Amino acid sequence: MNAPEKTKEPAHFMYFPTHYRWSAEMLAILGTAPYGGADISEVHRVGRELRDRVGDDEAWFRAWAAGGDRLRERASAAEAAGHRLTAASTYLRACSQYQHAEHFRHPKDDAALAVFQRSLGCFGRFMALTDRPRIEKVDVRYRHGLLPAYFIHAENTTAKRTPCVVRFGGFDTQKELQYLRGITDFTRRGFSVLLVDGPGMGEAIRFRGIPLHGDYELVGSACLDYLETRPEVDASRIGVVALSLGGYYAPRCAALDHRFKACVAWGAQWDVHAMWVRRLEAIRQGNQVALPVPVDHVRWVFGVDTFEQALEKLKAFKLDGVVQGMQCPFLLTHGTEDQQVPMSDAQKLFDAVGSRDKTFRVFTPEEGGAQHCQRDYLTLVCDVIADWIEEKL
Repeated sequence: MNAPEKTKEPAHFMYFPTHYRWSAEMLAILGTAPYGGADISEVHRVGRELRDRVGDDEAWFRAWAAGGDRLRERASAAEAAGHRLTAASTYLRACSQYQHAEHFRHPKDDAALAVFQRSLGCFGRFMALTDRPRIEKVDVRYRHGLLPAYFIHAENTTAKRTPCVVRFGGFDTQKELQYLRGITDFTRRGFSVLLVDGPGMGEAIRFRGIPLHGDYELVGSACLDYLETRPEVDASRIGVVALSLGGYYAPRCAALDHRFKACVAWGAQWDVHAMWVRRLEAIRQGNQVALPVPVDHVRWVFGVDTFEQALEKLKAFKLDGVVQGMQCPFLLTHGTEDQQVPMSDAQKLFDAVGSRDKTFRVFTPEEGGAQHCQRDYLTLVCDVIADWIEEKL
């Protein structure tokens, strides 16, 4: 008699093995520990509270918000006692817990917005109390309003003008969480960073009413225009890096504005509309779909009421016919076990990019980093990207 086949053990850590979205978020939180975004004991304390509530997004919201409150109180006490560095690092972790609390909350009601505001307050205190690196809150003017951003100064350099990297999130990762994904790997290498909440992201949609739109080159060009006004930036050495849905943003920006001298798609995109058509059809049929956020998020980022309206907006999110015009060096990173975007889409993007100097860095389970945007091995992909940028800019 044949022994029953064993279920394949996932190569990456899953805190909640039966729930992709929650496990992916826990992996994202834990992965930021090397960058000051998490402490495993603090994360596990919240995780234990949720073990019997898997999939209950209201319980998730309450547990992480309470965790943020605990850390904010500890940070405030440290600041009052004059312990500046303790306060700064604790405020940063509080910000992370607040933003992860709000992450799955739909609709974005008053409770969600209040927690998000607390996260911004905590990041503001972190900025005020730390000087490694030095961070400024700035606005980037573009056609549809002012985009909130952070200008993060280069370190370990005596150059009067330094190269700069523009960083965008994706579908659901705002600038404060982006800070915890390797920003200091750039600043320590002598790069400044412009970290932006683009349309549909973070403060831009929550408090400035700027929804997501497909012509993202407007955002990229606006960032370049802004950086050209900064006396400490070498405007001839600016690159763009974006992750997840940013795998659409960054290639589009670099293909349509050749002032960008390097481009990194941290996770591929190809035809986002077709991908969402497949996702929504699978959900209608009652199938499990690997999504990073609740499905209603796609309506919210576009500021529309129906999925049909969201799909209409997504028709613009295609890279074929655009990326053929890219001229600068291009790096694409993608994992072989990405459950959100297939490797076939990554190959289509790489093949279509017009740059002569292009690199496709594939991450496997054996090496680590095979999951979406290498959330299962964040330090590895951050080193790969930062080293590549250092070589190209």
